Parts: sequence; C-alpha cells; structure tokens
Amino acid sequence: MLGGVAAASAAMPAWAQVEVGEASRLRHLIPAQELETAAEQQYAELIEQAKAKGVLVPASNAQSQRLQRIASALIPHTYAWNERARQWSWAVALIRSDDVNAFCMPGGKIAFFTGIIDKLKLTDDEIAMIMGHEMAHALREHSREQLAKNSATSIGISLGAQLLGLGDMGNYAARLGGQLLSLRFSRNDESDADLVGLEIAARAGYNPNASVTLWQKMGNATGSSANGLAFLSTHPSGPERIRELQRNVPRVQALYQAARAQR
Repeated sequence: MLGGVAAASAAMPAWAQVEVGEASRLRHLIPAQELETAAEQQYAELIEQAKAKGVLVPASNAQSQRLQRIASALIPHTYAWNERARQWSWAVALIRSDDVNAFCMPGGKIAFFTGIIDKLKLTDDEIAMIMGHEMAHALREHSREQLAKNSATSIGISLGAQLLGLGDMGNYAARLGGQLLSLRFSRNDESDADLVGLEIAARAGYNPNASVTLWQKMGNATGSSANGLAFLSTHPSGPERIRELQRNVPRVQALYQAARAQR
C-alpha cells in the first residue's frame, strides 16, 4: 500500500502544460465514494484470487519493488488533477501472467501483469508512461463517466432529472463495480489519459520521449503473433496517437529536466 490523505475534483490544474478538455458532468451521476468502495472490493477479490492461484508476485520481488518505486514517484503529482487522490489508499500489485495488460481502478488500485513488462521489454520510463496513463483514467474519472452513461441508458433514467438531483444512482454503484475491468473508454478519454499521464510522469522525472517508444512497441506488438494483448484491445495504438504525443513531449520537457536536476 502507498500513501494518501484529503478532498475532491477532476479539474485541470491552472499550471498544466498539456491541454485536455473539461471532465464530463455525467460522472456526477455516480457517487465517487461508492464507486471507489466498489473498486476496492473488486481489487481485493482480484488479489485474493491471484494469491490462491500462486500468481501474485511478492512485494519483495525486484520487479514488484520497481513498480512500487515508480508509483511512489508519480503519486505526489496526481493530487493537482483530482483532490480525492490525496485520500486514496494507493496500491500496486504485480500479477504473473502472459497477458499484456495493466490498469488503475477508481481509488488508485493499480495492477500490472508480468506479460506487459516482459513481452514489451519496458524501461522504467515506459512503465511510468503506462502507469501515468492508467492513473489519469482514475484521476479524470473516466470509469465513473462511462458507467453513468451505461447505467442511465440501460435503466432508462432521465439524465436531466438526475442532474437536477431527482433520483439516486448511488444504489447502483456496488453492482457497477463489477464492470470496471471491462470498460472501453472513448478516443477522447484515451487522448486525455495519454497527455495527463505524460505530464505526471515528466514531473516525476521520467523521460517523456518514452511515451513515443512505448506506443511504437505497442504498435509492433499489435502486428505480432503474441497472445494476450488485453491492453491493446482497450488502448488501441496508432500513428495519430504517437503524433499527438510527439507534439506534446516538448511541452513537458522542461518539467522532466527540472525533476531530473533535483534527483
């Protein structure tokens, strides 16, 4: 478990170097606390299942410690993007699996599969870009927004009435928690997470150029015969994604250099 402490918002910091859109108001249809509690329960179940199967990599393992070290560097730079992150009980787990996958659930629950590290031969900088990207999904509350859209559609709730406070989506949060690992985010959400994650990682002293090499590796993996590319099914790579990152690397380069100088 990693540290955390205080309040609430998914606004863009005034000093941000990257430019992303406003967070959707739809996310308010799902109470944040309820969703984070549901995510914590689902994460705990996942960890218990991994333990039972003997695939949870111990915290003493060098790769686990590597992830913990990177997460500890990134976490202090998340708070400006969402004040709730100060309260989150951040956690990082490494699971032994050939799947190329990683995620961060609402409330800061992170998991990496060994397949994404080993198959892509990730550097620390590239791991930081993935972790920052996944953290950004949680910070920008993309799961909360997507679940709100799905629920409002499936149960026929009037969004207008909900936004006016007529009704309660909180009762659905626990049930919705089970959908968290199967959500597909929009192209805008993915771009959002790329850029916010890029800035978080750069502020923590990780080379922003690694965001480009990472997605080049992802693109190569897409065209290979490798199995278990779960990450790529929900995070498709492509030339435009790489071009957007290349356009934004210069915006955070000075942040990276300043962070490196302080190490």
